[in-house]
Parts: sequence; C-alpha cells; structure tokens
Amino acid sequence: MHRDGLPLDGYSFTPAFAACPVLPPAFGRRGLLAARQLHALAAKMGALLFYHHRITCTALLDAYSKCGGGRPDDALSMFDEMEGRARDAVAWNALLSCFIRHGRPADAVAAFRRMTLEEGVDPTGFTLATLVKACGALKIRRRGEQVHASLVVAGAWDSAVLGTALVDFYSDCGLIDQAIRLFARLQCSKDDAAHNALIAGCVKNGRHAEAFAVLREMEEPSAAALTTALSACADSCNLRYGRQIHCTAVRGGLTGSTMLCNALSDMYSRCGTMEDARSVFEVMPARDVVSWTGLIRAYGSHGPATEAVRLFKEMEEEGHPSPNAATLLSVLSACGHAGLVDEGRECFLSMKARHGVEPGPEHHACFIDLLGRAGRIEEAWELFTGMCAGAAVPGIGVCVAMLNACRACADVAKGLRVAERLLGLAPAGGAGIYVSLSNFYAAVGMWEKVEELRRLMKGRGLRKQRGHSWIDRCRGNMVPPKLAVDSPLGESKKDSNSVWHERGSISSS
Repeated sequence: MHRDGLPLDGYSFTPAFAACPVLPPAFGRRGLLAARQLHALAAKMGALLFYHHRITCTALLDAYSKCGGGRPDDALSMFDEMEGRARDAVAWNALLSCFIRHGRPADAVAAFRRMTLEEGVDPTGFTLATLVKACGALKIRRRGEQVHASLVVAGAWDSAVLGTALVDFYSDCGLIDQAIRLFARLQCSKDDAAHNALIAGCVKNGRHAEAFAVLREMEEPSAAALTTALSACADSCNLRYGRQIHCTAVRGGLTGSTMLCNALSDMYSRCGTMEDARSVFEVMPARDVVSWTGLIRAYGSHGPATEAVRLFKEMEEEGHPSPNAATLLSVLSACGHAGLVDEGRECFLSMKARHGVEPGPEHHACFIDLLGRAGRIEEAWELFTGMCAGAAVPGIGVCVAMLNACRACADVAKGLRVAERLLGLAPAGGAGIYVSLSNFYAAVGMWEKVEELRRLMKGRGLRKQRGHSWIDRCRGNMVPPKLAVDSPLGESKKDSNSVWHERGSISSS
C-alpha cells in the first residue's frame, strides 16, 4: 500500500503491528525491527493522529512486548506516549501482561495502582487476573486475598480466567489446600488452563497424589497437563503411573509434542529406566536442545557416561540444534563421572570457539572437579588462580570444587589457601560450605579446625541437610484416588500406620 502511494491510517497499521510478533522463528529478531520501522513510519505520517488511535497503539505495545524476546521498556515508553484517552482498560491490560510475561511483577502492581488511583480506569476481569498473578509471583498473600474477597463480594470470581489466576496465586504462596478447595467450588466450566494450573501447583508444592487425582478428572488431558503430571512422576519416582500417562498420550495422539516427549524421556531417565528414555528419544518427530541435553545429562548421572559423550558428538555432527550452556555442562559432568579427562578438556576449551558459549562459573567448577578426580591438581590450580587474577572472581561453587580437588590429591598447602578464601564466602553459602571445609580439615588431620567449625555452625543455627529415602508401597489398584476436598488430603492415618508396619516387616525379614 505504501509503495503504491495509497493513504495509510491507523487501521492500516494495526494488522501490520499484530503480525510482527508471529513472524516465523527463521526471521529471528526481524519482527522487532519491523515493529520499529512501522512505528517510525506511523509517527512520521501523522504523529498526533497516531497516538490518539487506541487500537493501533495497543497493537504496537503488544508487538514490543513479544517481538525478539520482548522489549518491556520500549512497550512502557510507547504506553507513556499514548494520548490519555487512548489508554483504556485494554491498553492497560496489555502493559500489565507485558510486565508479567517478562518477570516484572512489581512493575505490574505499580502499573495497576497508577491505572486505578491516578487515571481512574476501571479494571476488567482480565486486569484483576493479571494482578493476582503478580501478587502470587511476589508472594503478597494479603493483597491477593483482598482481591479475591472483593471478587467474591461482587459475585465475579466464578469465571475460568479469574479462577485459574486465583489457583495460581494460592499455589505460588504455598497454600495448595486453599487452591484445591477453590478449584472444587468453581461452578463455571473448568477448561484445560484451570486443570493445568492446579496440577502445576500440586507438583510445585510436593502434592503428587493430588496432581494425579486432578489429571484423572480430565476427560481428555492436554499435552501440557500430561507434561506437568510427568514431572510429578519424575519427582516421586512413580514409574507405574508414568507409564500410564505414556499410554494416555499414545491413545490421545499427543506423542507428536516435543515438549511432552521431553517430559517422558526425563521421567524414564529419572526413574532409572534408561532404555525407555532412549526409546522415546529415538522416535521423537522433532528434537530440540532440551531433548539432547536431557538425555546427555541422564547418561552422565545413570551411565554409561561414555554414551553421553558419544551422544554429544552425534549432536555436533547433526549441527542442529546447537548445544547451549546446559548441554556443555552435562557433557563436562559426564566426563567427570567417567574419568574422561581429555574429552572433558576438549569440551571445555572449545566452548567459546566452536559453540559460542562463554564458560560460566558452573563450567569452571565442573572442569576443576574433573581434573581433581583425575589427580591433575596442578592443572586445576592453574585454572583456579587464573580466575582469581582475572575479572571472573571464583565464587562458592568454584572454590568448593577446588577444595575438594585439594582434598582428593592431599595437597594441604593449596587447600589451606582455598579454605581461607572460602571462609570469607561462608556467611552467604549456608551449611554446605562448612561441611566442605570440615571434610577437608578432617582429611588432613586438623581436628581442632573441625571442632571449631562445628561450634560455629551450631552458633549460627546451621545443620547439615540429611539424606532421605521413601518407600513406594505397591498397591493392586494403580489408579490414583479421587481428589479430596472436605477431608484432609493425602493418605489417612491408617494408611500411614500400615506403611510403617510394612517397613518393620521388611526390616525384620
């Protein structure tokens, strides 16, 4: 239209702005560039008319929010330039959503205050849902409950959008029982988003049985719901129910989802069944960097670690997707477990040149740990002192790795120097630092230092986190129970007592 000399108005630019965020990934950041060019053209052709045009300005604000990973500051600048009359509830909702999308909930709350108190714009249901999300992210329980109470008084809380937002809020604040009760009392039609929110909240709060029960209530679970439930299976090592979810995904024709297949592979690997994890990986229709990284990490943890290195080389040969920082960290960890020093060194030294990834503190710590396990203390020390002399000052993780390397190689002199540096970082590192220092001092026979550290930990109220395990009691009926609302959730006291009875039987046998 512009080339042909046809007149352009606000309605001409609106669909063009809306198209910028949905450009194919192959266009990279061109969506953001296109939005800026269109913005400049619109302002040039009639700035006063443009900034009065509510729909067009809101479309551009949304484009800045989503294009090229999002530019919330550009979106805010655009919003401030809009004529006051153009800043209606829809425009405010776009701004609040932008802040939530980019992890700036405090700015969302501040914008809501400005919207209601300074400019007198009445919030919509979507506005309040966004505010509730911000309160959950900030753990502002009192403000979120006030919003909930006002919605109940107005009789406006019983909607899918607001109900889902409130479930998210209570879950984020750790009040999962309130989230479950609220979900059960919703009279509106509960969509996939509401079910997914409660499943995710149960998983986040460690209530895996309730997450399975919510999934059971869904007639046709979505790929997102199954993905979240699979994380509960992985966290609780519930392989039986994980297999049931896999069957549900196959029956529902959902195995074409890369996200779901990644969750399946992760569940199988974390449950220790590497053959199943590899089978899922092999039949995936499309593999992204998460697919490769997850399986490489699994082989590094469960073995054989050499297979992790072989898989990484296969990923390099395919050329797509490119490994990221997490992938390379998984490879270094696998090399450390398998004692593959040369392969680990090659991976570490080629991170920047071959893959364009700058080694971070976690990569340095992993490589130092690898060298220490192999007895190459001088190489590890050279890397450590190089970091101390450079701009990248070693943090807690790197110092602990170097201290453990000194302990493994019985290098007392270097270990004492690292311990001195680590003591300066101790207040910020919790009990883990004191435990590492205590182990080093005990290994070199400095028992008075061990006692001193124990007294220091006791005085500061720090305790070593104890390891734990659990018993998965196999029942004949593998279907999870229905979601309880009015009665206490979880297993009954009778069930708990029977578990301990079984534990005693196992111990005595």
